[in-house]
Amino acid sequence: MIAHRNLGLVAAAATVLAAAPLSAIFERWTWLIQSTIAVAVVAAVAALTRLGRIPTWGQVLGMLAGLTIALTWLFPSGEELLAVIPTPGTFGHFADLLNASLDDMRSYGVKVPDTDPLLFVTVLGIGGVAVLVDVLAVSLRRPALAGLPMLAVYSVPVAVYVDSVPPVPFVIGAAGYLWLLVTDNVDRVRRFGRRFTGDGRGVDVWEASPLASAGRRLAVVGVALAVAVPLAVPGMTGGLLDTMGSGTGEGTGRPGQGGAPGRVDLFAALSGQLNQRDVVDYLKVTTNESQPFYLRFGAADRLGPEGFRVRNPSGSPANRDLPGPKESVRAGMERTRYRATVEVTKNLNMPFLPVYTEALRIEDINGNWSYDDKLQVVYSQRENVRGKRYEFDYVRTTYTPAALQQATPLPADHPLETEQTLRPPVPEVQALVKKLVEGKNTDYDKVRAIYDYFSAENGFTYKLSTESGTSNQDIVNFLANQAGFCQQYSAAMAWLVREAGIPARVAFGFANGANSGNGTYTLTNRNLHAWTEVYFNEFGWVPFDPTPAYGVSGSTRSAWAPDSDAAEETTPGAGATTAPNAPGPTASADRRQPGQEDPASGLPLDSATPSGEAPVWPWWVAGALALLALLALPALRRLALRRRRSGRVTPAAAAAAPTTPTVDGATDGRRMVVLADADRARTDAHAAWDELMDTLVDFRVRIDRTETPRATADRLAREALRENADAATAARLLGRAEERASYARDPLSGEELHPALRQVRGALAANADRRTRLLAAVLPPSVLLRWRTATADTSSRLVSGYGRARYRLVRWSPRRLLAGRLAR
Repeated sequence: MIAHRNLGLVAAAATVLAAAPLSAIFERWTWLIQSTIAVAVVAAVAALTRLGRIPTWGQVLGMLAGLTIALTWLFPSGEELLAVIPTPGTFGHFADLLNASLDDMRSYGVKVPDTDPLLFVTVLGIGGVAVLVDVLAVSLRRPALAGLPMLAVYSVPVAVYVDSVPPVPFVIGAAGYLWLLVTDNVDRVRRFGRRFTGDGRGVDVWEASPLASAGRRLAVVGVALAVAVPLAVPGMTGGLLDTMGSGTGEGTGRPGQGGAPGRVDLFAALSGQLNQRDVVDYLKVTTNESQPFYLRFGAADRLGPEGFRVRNPSGSPANRDLPGPKESVRAGMERTRYRATVEVTKNLNMPFLPVYTEALRIEDINGNWSYDDKLQVVYSQRENVRGKRYEFDYVRTTYTPAALQQATPLPADHPLETEQTLRPPVPEVQALVKKLVEGKNTDYDKVRAIYDYFSAENGFTYKLSTESGTSNQDIVNFLANQAGFCQQYSAAMAWLVREAGIPARVAFGFANGANSGNGTYTLTNRNLHAWTEVYFNEFGWVPFDPTPAYGVSGSTRSAWAPDSDAAEETTPGAGATTAPNAPGPTASADRRQPGQEDPASGLPLDSATPSGEAPVWPWWVAGALALLALLALPALRRLALRRRRSGRVTPAAAAAAPTTPTVDGATDGRRMVVLADADRARTDAHAAWDELMDTLVDFRVRIDRTETPRATADRLAREALRENADAATAARLLGRAEERASYARDPLSGEELHPALRQVRGALAANADRRTRLLAAVLPPSVLLRWRTATADTSSRLVSGYGRARYRLVRWSPRRLLAGRLAR
């Protein structure tokens, strides 16, 4: 007997199925194709090593070598031999991919694009799991332990997602694991020798045992509970997360969603939102502040050659009193306490909580939300903001330019001075900043010189689409092209301020939307915005918005950072800001171009009105209809089968009315009988009997396959139809017709079989209880039994075919051929 049979193949397939949850992380299916290739190579090498009777340690080495060859072919470095043989340069390339994958994990949020580093790590991990599963399930015969590496694959999306992973990939992975356990059990039974079914009949291929149906039910119930229980427990629910913009200017309409907060690319999300044609409501804010500043939810303070990045936040629970401003009030500063209420729609799905800067206390949130005091952001590793309503108190601090001019530089050893002024050396930026801050003595004067540089007077314009440059550096290209939108302006100013030796970072949030009265603002995807925050000693983080005001929906300007493009700069009072929805200067309005936002409405100049939240009821109706159609399939199949059989059940013969005429035209009194076609009569009888058997199955009447048709009909008449003489007679007629059609030379003819079927079915329905009648009509057991039998037969044929193919391959075993040559 050949050991293990198809257990190795099933182990490989189960590994691929267990990787299904990774589909929630990647944008495309490249990872699945490459992983399947790697797993197939591992399975093939394992099968070859077992054919050669190689020990377990040799099998493991062979599988690892096969995985290495697969990785070399999928991720070549260009130094391979024959395209598949790795060299030292190949392993160096693999090390570079592993290092680059760490940066990609920090840079991208789900769903991630197909980058070589992330694909390499994924294929390497799944290939390694395939090796472990094969060793545990096939070599060590411990398939239950093989579930641990499979669970490790599932833990990856669980760690990345804010909420629970979608249930469908989990069901697919669980089905693969159950398949592996079932196959191992069948293989163990085969090792005992010849098998028999429950009725004592010997079999050579797989057949369901009397306990198989119970096992299948337990497996289905177990998987259903594993999916349903988390959905019912508070705090464990989660929806299917959508994807985020890619940074090319095209997005999905939902910023910063999915993934842990540290892996959200807020720049990519923002660039995608501003180019969306549809306007979607995100949240509604009500505040008692007459002229509020921007609602804030994120910050990026890590600057590298590729630009600003968001670091992983860390902090304490946010459902308690927050630290608030640390700096004491100085001359020229004014602090006022306000209260705001935020209602988030279902269109906004991200792990950040939008609040105004310097929040004091947030109500109606649980302990899953945390506050990072350094970034001043509220975030969660387990929840998202979708559909939430919360209230909070906050402090609004305003400054006068004269007060900020009194700010002294930070000490050289101050943490912010050492951390928030780091920047890559770019000669073009260094030369520009040196020119701008020349002759400026205070930090505020240096920041204002940089801030005023991003003006129309210097050639800067607002555009949603940016042009590439020739310098190979985004910051240099932007400063040369002098056209972009908020993310370019805010990042460029923060970079230049850092070059001047002053701490700066980029903040993300919402500009003020349409004011519907009573301090209520409706914020849409068009209000998403980024601005610069600069740290002044003893004053704290002070916001500056360098983006042209005419390009920002709900733009707000302040006394310390006025509109640089205004025709005549006004000097508002201390702490005052311009109205967020007031008409801008004429000079600014004239520079608006098609496709840019109207500050009063948040819409592009050539777009329609904002679209509200998409209705949910069409999806519910479509889902209900799909479920009804699925449930109706067995009933429709039963109805179609009954109609096809009733079409055959026609009178087999009929008495001829006219008599046989004589030569003189008279009749001789003898009737002429038209004999029925024998084949048609047999077909009708068999169809009627098959319909009767299905009817008995539907109404749960016992069927004994060892009985003859006549004996079955007599028993049916005595037991189930004893109170209905006509139905009993009809049952005996059907039994007699089947018996004659099966064993007699001449089948029964001239009888109406279809009315007899209707009579028997009506009597059985009258004797059955309500539940049996309902199941017979909606989920006919005869159809379900036929589908189960067909599935079992198909599986048996596949297993039998695989066994025959494997038997033929064994005949070509290298060891056997070598033994034959030595014998000669």
